Parts: sequence; structure tokens; C-alpha cells
Amino acid sequence: MPNSELMPIGVFAQRSGLTPSALRFYADSGLLPPAEVDPVTGYRHYSTEQVARATALRRLREIAMPLAGVEAVLAAEGADAVRLLDEHVAKVVADAAEARRKAAVIKSALGGDAPGPTIAMLKGPVFADAVEQVLTATAREPSMPVLAGLRIEASQEALTLTATDRYRLATRTLMPAERPRRAWSGTVDGDGLRAAVAEIRRSPVVRLEAVPHGVWFRVPGREDQYCGALTEEFPDHRLLLASLGEVTTRATVPKDLLLRALEEHPGDRVALHVTPKRVDVGDHAPIPATATGRPLRIWFELTTLYPALSTAIGPDVMLDLRGDDQPVTVRSADRGDLTTLIMPVKAG
Repeated sequence: MPNSELMPIGVFAQRSGLTPSALRFYADSGLLPPAEVDPVTGYRHYSTEQVARATALRRLREIAMPLAGVEAVLAAEGADAVRLLDEHVAKVVADAAEARRKAAVIKSALGGDAPGPTIAMLKGPVFADAVEQVLTATAREPSMPVLAGLRIEASQEALTLTATDRYRLATRTLMPAERPRRAWSGTVDGDGLRAAVAEIRRSPVVRLEAVPHGVWFRVPGREDQYCGALTEEFPDHRLLLASLGEVTTRATVPKDLLLRALEEHPGDRVALHVTPKRVDVGDHAPIPATATGRPLRIWFELTTLYPALSTAIGPDVMLDLRGDDQPVTVRSADRGDLTTLIMPVKAG
């Protein structure tokens, strides 16, 4: 290889973003041997063709991939390399979720959380389903971490779960197997709750127990789950619900047909045109419907409308509309206790 194509280790370090000491380490490990080593001085030189491999190696190490994994990815091609990368990221995410869960338990113990009063007693699978349905309305925003949380409110009549990302607001009401002894409300970490749901789902019953810094989910015969509380104030969703205007148009639509039309719709915005006997999705997808009130054309972001419809329970969804610029309530026709409030967008 001509010397003009080689560069000393210091120059190669600058080109690749790796330090000279890291390059020596990767050379000794066999991942990135130099193109040439001076037999007298021992100086290492690298070729320009090695910059891409060195850059890929650095990026893989930046996401905490072990050396064996780095070697496998660099040796693989196309789909195999992508699969190995996806598997690593999935493991990192799972490990982080488990670490977060364990840290919450440790913080609970350090904070002296003694057994607290029971919030509610529910069927495990029912509670798990409700949590997953409502958590679709969460969002991760560093400036407002509470938007990733789930609001739990218990009264003597019911347990209500609420989540919002400011564009959607989902709520589900559950009837406890035993009435709560006192009212309670709090916002718990959504990620922690997602991790706990798998264990809760396998238990016939789950008992929610309030402690100063979170909630314990007691599952008989299984490992109890803990979810830390969020201290930031939850958005005033009750004020929003109380300020909703009168419903001017109501339509009941087959859920599967509506979802299929949205999946086939081009673009990231979609218009629903509601008439007495059908709902048109865009310009080319009429769906039979039962509607009352005045005809209405209303626009949505697909990323807002689709999740609200997909989590609805039963074969039909009911849309309560208040005008083309007002929040729309998506109701499960068979289970009116699950509702999602979504915001439309300007026409076009």
C-alpha cells in the first residue's frame, strides 16, 4: 500500500473520533489493527479506508455495545447487522427499565415507606388492560415529565385513570372489587407502570397501596410491584372536561373499517366528513355510519387520531363532535367508561 494512503495514529485519531489510546486498545483486541507498523520504531499507521470502520466502531461503543457484539456487527452485512443492533438496543432499554424499577424500590425503602392504606382492589387483567389503554396518551417531554405519567384517582365509587400529552386526553373508569376506604389521588411514573403491568396481568387480583413516594401493587403469590410518584402537578384535566361545549354531531362508526381507511390514507393529516349515513375518510373511503346532528368536516393529525381509535373497546366507536375547531371525544360504544379526547387541526 503506498505511503501516501497512510496516516499516523494521531491524524487517524482525529479523523475517526477515537483517542490514540483507544486505537491501541482496539488494535490489540484485533478489532482495528493498523494498516502498517514500522518494524524499527513501532509507530502505527492507518489507511483512509479504515476511517469508516473506526467510526462505526466508535458509534457502537457509544451505545454501550460489548466488544463481542461490536465484532459481530462489523462482520455482518445488511439485515443481519441491523438485527444485531436492534437486539442490543432492546436489551439496553429492558435493562434500563429494570434498573429504574429496582431503584424506585430502593428509594421507597430508603425513604421509610411503611405499608400504606389500600387505594383499591381490582382484577389484575382488567387493571392491566386499562393501564395500557390509557398510557397511549402519554408523551416524553423533558420540559414536562408529568406528561409521561398516569394520574390515579380513587373515590368511594370508582377508580379513574387519566393520561394526556396535551393533544390527547385518555381516561378510563374502573369499578373496584372493594370500595376504597378513603379518597386518594396521585401521578405515577408511566415507564415504571408499564414494567409492572406484565406481573399484574398474571394475578387474579391486585391491591393498590399508597405510600408517601409512590404506589405498591400487591399481587398475591407473585412479586409485588412498586411505582414511584411524580411530584410535578398534573394538568388540570377536570377544567378542560368541564369547559367542553355542547355536542353538535354524533357518529357511531365500525372501528375496524375506520382504522383500515386511516392505514391506507396517504399523508400525515386526514379529514373526516360526517354525514347522516356515512363518514368519509379523506376523499375516497366512505364508511357506513349512524350519525345525528349537522354534517361536519374536521381535520386531524393521523398520529393523534389513530391511537385514540385503536385503543377503543368493541367493534364500534362513537365520536362526539363540537365543531371543526373543538376537542372531539372518542368513546368506546360498548364501554363508555373509556374515552379519549383529541384535538383537531386547521383544515388542510
